[in-house]
Amino acid sequence: MDKKSLFFVPVLSLCLVSCGGNQEKQEMEDLTQFVDPRIGTGGHGHVFFGANVPYGFVQLGPTSIPQSWDWVSGYHESDSTVIGFPHTHLSGTGIGDLHDINVMPVVGEVTYARGDTTSYETGLWSYSDRSKEVVTPGYYRTHLSRYNVDVELTATKRVGFHKYTFPEKESPAIVFDMVNGGCWDKTTDAVIRVVNDSTLSGYRYSKGWADDQRIFFRAEFSRKFDSVAFIVNDSVKEGNMGQGAQLFARVNFPAGNPAPIYMKVALSPTSEEGAQLNMQTELSGWDFEQTVADAKAAWNKELNKVKVSTQDAVSKKIFYTSLYHTLFAPSEFCDVNGDYYGADKQIHHGKGFKNYTTFSLWDTYRAAQPLMTILQPERMSDIINTMLHIYEQQGKLPVWHLMGCETNCMVGNPGVPVVADAILKDIKGFDSELAFKALKESSMLPERGMEYRIQYGFIPADKMTEAIAYDMEYAIADWAVAQAARRLGKQEDYAYFLERSKSYKKYFDAATGFMRGKLSDGSWRTPFSPYASAHRDDDYCEGNAWQYTWLVPQDVEGLVECFGSKEAFVHKLDSLFLAEGDMGEASSPDISGLIGQYAHGNEPSHHITYLYTMVGQPWKTAERVKEILHTMYTDQPDGLSGNEDVGQMSAWYVLSSFGFYQVEPAGGKFVFGYPNFEKVEIAVPGGKFVIKRNDQGQQNNYIQGVLLNGKEYKKSWIGYADIMKGGELTFLMGDKSVVWY
Repeated sequence: MDKKSLFFVPVLSLCLVSCGGNQEKQEMEDLTQFVDPRIGTGGHGHVFFGANVPYGFVQLGPTSIPQSWDWVSGYHESDSTVIGFPHTHLSGTGIGDLHDINVMPVVGEVTYARGDTTSYETGLWSYSDRSKEVVTPGYYRTHLSRYNVDVELTATKRVGFHKYTFPEKESPAIVFDMVNGGCWDKTTDAVIRVVNDSTLSGYRYSKGWADDQRIFFRAEFSRKFDSVAFIVNDSVKEGNMGQGAQLFARVNFPAGNPAPIYMKVALSPTSEEGAQLNMQTELSGWDFEQTVADAKAAWNKELNKVKVSTQDAVSKKIFYTSLYHTLFAPSEFCDVNGDYYGADKQIHHGKGFKNYTTFSLWDTYRAAQPLMTILQPERMSDIINTMLHIYEQQGKLPVWHLMGCETNCMVGNPGVPVVADAILKDIKGFDSELAFKALKESSMLPERGMEYRIQYGFIPADKMTEAIAYDMEYAIADWAVAQAARRLGKQEDYAYFLERSKSYKKYFDAATGFMRGKLSDGSWRTPFSPYASAHRDDDYCEGNAWQYTWLVPQDVEGLVECFGSKEAFVHKLDSLFLAEGDMGEASSPDISGLIGQYAHGNEPSHHITYLYTMVGQPWKTAERVKEILHTMYTDQPDGLSGNEDVGQMSAWYVLSSFGFYQVEPAGGKFVFGYPNFEKVEIAVPGGKFVIKRNDQGQQNNYIQGVLLNGKEYKKSWIGYADIMKGGELTFLMGDKSVVWY
């Protein structure tokens, strides 16, 4: 495929249906041209780099040799080794898992192992020629130097599509590596079987961060193969099937045919038959170029839900790359007929909803999920129904759910705000009474520190590690349960959970002005330094007292009361952005993107700049938000100040560029900050929600006033319902530090 055919897609038209039923035709622009998938592949961004479509199960791309933190997505811009092209990845996490159904095109004799860079003889690996590497949304291309093979990849939601161009005089082969997954993923069992002379089928079971992963596949080739050699425990096995935890299969083709070899690999979470069905439904043909075009169109459909107008080309690139990153997950985790693998380890059929996975909720409840409620309202009922089925199958809402497995990773009850948010925003298509039952029961389980909270009213620091972080996150979730209870008329539950949401006050030390570890006897933990951090081994979680003191988005008025006055609160908040001190050698690497002790590289800080608006100093919010937008996000590979965290880091940029951010964990109050673009058009059920900035000064750093549909608007926030019914929000910008509300 030449460059012209790859990068040209005809202008399409998108029909947006308004709530009144009128169809408004709108041109679909090629917004993929503003996406740079390399952003976040350097530094500690950990983003996925390869071919996928929005919310797709398949994320097909390269994986490198290293098995350390900066390679958990499989790719880092500093390293050009490739051990193969797996079909599943995580994007932006700190977790090395997945990388299932890894395939590698080879020629000649190879060693069936991951290998190391001392020699090609150590494994299957090859260097990738970065000068020939191209990635656009839905398409990946590179050249493997060792084998002189050109690799092109594209995907549908459940099928990875490969195109390999081998040297004409060599005998082509494609190796299925069922051993080498993510950084700390380990195969427990694998099967590859020959179905016919151009088809394989099988599965890979593995245990890693998610403790019982099961991925089934079906692979079809565009030409007949000569033979399949199975390598089990380093020994070649004859026959039509190989099985074992140490399983490779080499698919051999005859030499002399210069045409590319195409391969389609369909995945299923349920069965080999499910993979076959997914193949037949999503990609029955062999038109690679059309599949690339379809993937590009799928990306454009989602990207066109937001159109920004700006003269700043760099900001436009960062924006659309950020929006692109928010669309990787949650990913569909079901067959085309809706069958899925549940948290109870059973296959579920015909449940009437689309099941999802990859719920990095401690990160995403803050911005990525609220952004989905605006841009993807039609998906939200499936997201919530997925979470409710997880609750029914495992006895609680998800914490960090992956491939049907609960990892219990991170602190608090982060699934609770997402479900409560859906109730408060009146998302349709799920049982609100069942949802509240899930909220309440998940919030009362005597596990993960909740047993101490129930006993003491807070989590004593001598009872468990990360006590402050667990308790403060539980308090945030409790507030969300309380608001959902009030909406549903459950006054007793409202009162109970609202009171429990104030447990954060037990940690506030008025003498130091910080949240501080308190022991079960009521005394403070000593010694104490607000700068000190020991990664996952102190009273906080990936943070210190400077950062966690502000983790009260649900009750800003109550936090102000802790300080005694707004003046004292603001003075301390000002100090956050100026303070400098030694965090210690054991400090968390997640404390990154620092402005003073404000850490934009980690999620507990993401609401903090908006606290200024909530206490009557919106110009300080504007200053800090603008600074973060323009310094913590760049168009370079290291353009993120921390892990992408499955879309959360990018979602902060998207929402903040709109000019607002949902501070409270649920309910849809989007607090105003700093609008980054001259104009933003958002497709919503009511038609369009248009955001404009009207510059009236020289620097135009501060909001002077707000208009909603042409009328003066005297609130510091806008509600979700007002956004979704469409209209026009105008920010009047200027140079004065004023309060307009």
